[in-house]
Amino acid sequence: MVESEEIRIGVYVCHCGLNIASVVDINKVIEEVSKVPNVVVAKEYQFMCSQPGQNMIIEDIKQRHLNRVVVAACSPRMHEPTFQKAVEEGGLNPYLFEMANIREHCSWVHEKEKDAATDKAIKLVNAAIAKARLLKPLNVEKVKVIPKALVIGGGIAGIRASLDIANAGFQVHLVETRPSIGGNMARLDKTFPTLDCSQCILTPLMVEVSRHPNIILRTYTDVVDISGSVGNFKVKLLKKPRYVDATKCTGCGVCVTKCPWTAPSEFELGLGKRKAIYFEFPQAVPLIPVIDPEHCMYFQKGTCRACERFCPTKAIDFNQKPEEVELEVGVIILATGYSLYDVAKTMPEYGYRKYKDVITGLELERLVSASGPTKGHIVRPSDGKEPKKVAIILCVGSRDEKHLRYCCRFGCVAGIKHAYYIVSYIPDAEVYICYRDIRTFGKGYEEFYERIRNYENVKFIRGSPMEILQDADGSLYFDVFDANTNRVVTLRPDLVVLETGVVPHTTFKELAKLLKCSIGPDGFALELHPKLRPTETSVDGVFLAGAVQGPKDIPDTVAQAGAAASSAIALMSKGYVETVPYVASINEDLCSGCGICQPLCAFDAISLVKKEDGKQVASVDISKCKGCGVCAAACPSGAAQQLGFSDDQILAMVRALTR
Repeated sequence: MVESEEIRIGVYVCHCGLNIASVVDINKVIEEVSKVPNVVVAKEYQFMCSQPGQNMIIEDIKQRHLNRVVVAACSPRMHEPTFQKAVEEGGLNPYLFEMANIREHCSWVHEKEKDAATDKAIKLVNAAIAKARLLKPLNVEKVKVIPKALVIGGGIAGIRASLDIANAGFQVHLVETRPSIGGNMARLDKTFPTLDCSQCILTPLMVEVSRHPNIILRTYTDVVDISGSVGNFKVKLLKKPRYVDATKCTGCGVCVTKCPWTAPSEFELGLGKRKAIYFEFPQAVPLIPVIDPEHCMYFQKGTCRACERFCPTKAIDFNQKPEEVELEVGVIILATGYSLYDVAKTMPEYGYRKYKDVITGLELERLVSASGPTKGHIVRPSDGKEPKKVAIILCVGSRDEKHLRYCCRFGCVAGIKHAYYIVSYIPDAEVYICYRDIRTFGKGYEEFYERIRNYENVKFIRGSPMEILQDADGSLYFDVFDANTNRVVTLRPDLVVLETGVVPHTTFKELAKLLKCSIGPDGFALELHPKLRPTETSVDGVFLAGAVQGPKDIPDTVAQAGAAASSAIALMSKGYVETVPYVASINEDLCSGCGICQPLCAFDAISLVKKEDGKQVASVDISKCKGCGVCAAACPSGAAQQLGFSDDQILAMVRALTR
């Protein structure tokens, strides 16, 4: 397109049903923008994003010889790609298009100020027209995608995503920080509402992962650095030493039985003990033990070495060191899951960690499990006796302005399941469930709730405990106001089970920093769009699976893992990815090589290079640039400009708005 070409702009204003038209006077907007120079056609339509609305743009481009298009409608995040494709189908460069948001910025925020909303809409459309006059064609480049995926997190989300990608024919590196995959689901005894054995569901998938030819399983490994961009991520891993040679170990367990030293078991949440050399749990994958140097007498005092003496395959290797591994992958899936909210520190009134007989729901799962510390017997941690009266408290830390404002989504049904555990294993026990509201939203959950509600020895109290206290003899008691009966009830339970809120896994925050992906106000990963793009992040090529995005039950976690895998497969199958068109551009004639822009770039897209004449200038790697515009704003000489958002385009919009 040459500079002397006549600018011919088409303006299209959307009613958005009644979203816009009920507040903004569409006809007045059309009347005013029709008077603006270079506007050849101005039209309105009820739904511009519909096929007839798009066809209107396409036909006008061809028949009225338009070379710029402005659409006044909803958020560009919602439909800018829709209209860009229509513009391209009409024969124009798709970036000769500008969008004015008159829904969120006008009708939705000025519902009772119709005249002001209309005037504001006119100004916003005029600003878009002013920018449209100065738009220039932009191009995108294709970057090859490495057909390999990295899945971070070996819980049910990471397992499902890895299997889906591997079954599509792509290589997957599944990285888990713990010695075994399985995540929190491996700690559960049964899953609601069908009460299936958790390990019966999970173990076959874990074994399939370990045997799949397209999956490289990297357990006991941390992600320490991530660089690059979509299609070409460079990842550094740190493989922690097990002090056991995986190529020799057969998983016989002789070393574990011979080890005389014990330590609290992390997998059992401190309720049980493990040896200094241990399998995380009986069904662990891979079935290779780990030596804990902090509790191993060889590492502490240079003695013992019983595991080494008795190992039939000579697999013990005390000389192992941390090993750094470098990978190159095309896509990354975050599946780091959740951790329990630390109510011991934040909510001391519940007595968790202060009183032995106050436990979490996840700890109860370990007591019920046949492979748990009590071999499936529900007992009080303080004395090993069966509890005859149990209080289950829901929403501990959840839906609380002082703690976690959000619902954990599965706590209510988990508490109901735990009541089922207790009355099934101890038929003469009484269970009291203290709740605010019962939320059983999932398939079959309400029916499960109704079933347990009809048990005579399970009673529901609508209220939260004031404070859990302990008598001199060690018995627990607390008062709770029951809103259903309008009276204060005093309970003296033998055991208290806290259904706590959940937070992102402890590893997520550091990973988010490495990837530079957005974090929501709740601390979980922020999706690109909550409805239309729930598995995508602000970083291209990085996808979300499971509770890393927010609290989820197992069915929703598996569903999102499959969706994330599908997005990753689609990207790798295409073989290439297109760069962002709105990248930064450096005018080397103006650039002084001062370097101000380089440390400000959040995506490491700018470097300083020397030209043949010895002059130092800034250079932009367009495969990394995300078009944030920070460099253009900081550049003192104006050498850095953002394509599609240049200084003259922005200033033209400002002038149009301030007339």
